[in-house]
Amino acid sequence: MKTSNFKGDLFGGITAGIVALPLALAFGIQAFGGIDDPSATSIGALAGLVGATMLGFFASLFGGTHSQISGPTGPMTVITASLVSAAWASSGSLSTVLVSMSLAGMFCGLFQILFGVMKIGKYVRYIPSPVLSGFMSGIGVIIILQQLYPLMGMKSPVLVVDMVAGFPKAVASGVSLVPVALGLGTVAIIQLFPKVTKKIPSTLVALVVMTVISLYLDLDEKLMIGSIPSGVPMPIFFKEGISLGGIDWKTVIEASVIPGLTLSCLGSIDTLLTSVVADNITKTKHDSNQELIGQGIGNAVAGLFCGIAGAGATMRTVVNVRSGGRNKISGMIHSLMLLSILLGLGSLVKYVPLSVLAGILITVGWGIIDFRGFKDLVKVPRADAVVLMIVFLVTVFVDLLTAVAIGMVVACVVFMKNMGDIVEASSDISSMKSSDAESPWEDEGEIPQGIFVARLRGPLFFGYVTGFKNMLNSVPEGTRTVIIRMKRCAYVDQSGLYAMEDVIRDLTASGVEVMLTAVPQQPMTMLRNTRLVPGLVPESNVYASFEDCAEVLRSRAVS
Repeated sequence: MKTSNFKGDLFGGITAGIVALPLALAFGIQAFGGIDDPSATSIGALAGLVGATMLGFFASLFGGTHSQISGPTGPMTVITASLVSAAWASSGSLSTVLVSMSLAGMFCGLFQILFGVMKIGKYVRYIPSPVLSGFMSGIGVIIILQQLYPLMGMKSPVLVVDMVAGFPKAVASGVSLVPVALGLGTVAIIQLFPKVTKKIPSTLVALVVMTVISLYLDLDEKLMIGSIPSGVPMPIFFKEGISLGGIDWKTVIEASVIPGLTLSCLGSIDTLLTSVVADNITKTKHDSNQELIGQGIGNAVAGLFCGIAGAGATMRTVVNVRSGGRNKISGMIHSLMLLSILLGLGSLVKYVPLSVLAGILITVGWGIIDFRGFKDLVKVPRADAVVLMIVFLVTVFVDLLTAVAIGMVVACVVFMKNMGDIVEASSDISSMKSSDAESPWEDEGEIPQGIFVARLRGPLFFGYVTGFKNMLNSVPEGTRTVIIRMKRCAYVDQSGLYAMEDVIRDLTASGVEVMLTAVPQQPMTMLRNTRLVPGLVPESNVYASFEDCAEVLRSRAVS
């Protein structure tokens, strides 16, 4: 482990830890917001701190992005909140809730380790921008909607539909002005304080200032975090106050696998995007697969100790880098600072108002929304705009993983359709005349009539199969020879191969001779492996260049 930049890493880690503290508390409380139990707030705050501590330390130690800070994030917390609410609704037991959350975190970690071992980290870059934009914007809106109720001193409903439908009634029932003032003051400080100085994190300033103010306002204890247990975190199976005997383990495990997979997919995307941001700032290159392994170990350990799952956190990573952090030790120092909170300073946190944390999360949600994507909706292709809006609406009102799945499917279909149209428009077939002046190709020379040339420009894949068949089926009666020029067809997939086989078989059955010219390596391998060459097309009809083929045809005409 590098220590050459220890001073910068020390300051970066401490600063990142200061920024992470209020976010860890806020995300933890948000995750347990759907539980109707007096101790849910303090348990959630503790889960947030434990998750930030454990994930932050082990992801830095074993990860592949040296300057990254990991911990609970908005997208991951939204999924965890859904899991926690579902477990509470089905059991009404805090023990079942904590075990379900812990198992989901451990499954998340195991899936991420598997992703890293399978080296699939590089495929994250293939997620289209409209899908990411709609997804992240949807999460930002969910976070804001969830925090509007704590901002007013109320408990938030679990479902987004209920949040929206119940908001007018909540406002009409009477809003507590003190929490609203504290929350809006928090938002104002976070937005305005950086204009004074950026050396001190505005989130921390807002947390301290508004908490101190609340002490003079005689705020109801129900509107504060409350006491957080201090001491060394214990694994879920040895945790005091958790009864494991009455838990239906089969049901809990089954109910934790899918949320764990969802967390792992989302956490991997979130993390690797943050890794790219870190690379751009530090001019380094991360190891995406090693980063997934590190995140997996961190989330598994966090789940084992009853902490909420998380991912690479962009804002905390940027703070770390700008404060001097460059190596893994900075992330570990950030976690050790949070550990000190767990070991004895938790009593100071109990006075923090929930509306202040709501104000912090509202700014987080606002920052997640991709306003640029919405602003450019009328400028980008209509298909991309439709994908963005579909993903956004499904994310907010249905389910996060469903939103990504639908977005990817729609985006892929649109892409394939566009690529097929491009290849179809650029590929063509022409009849050869007996005069150079009448020939549409400069390099095709004098070829007797009755010979048609089909030129492929682009891959022969399933999106272009119909266009390819239509092109070759347009060959008129009386055609003796069809030359398929494949110099610019560098790739043929299974659908394209079968389409080529069907076309050649039909042409051959009609007495038409088929010749292939300048076949690239990949298509030729496919043709030989399936015995299309020398089966339907003899070796003598496969030419290294169009000129060689033309020369043979001219010699035939002369003889």
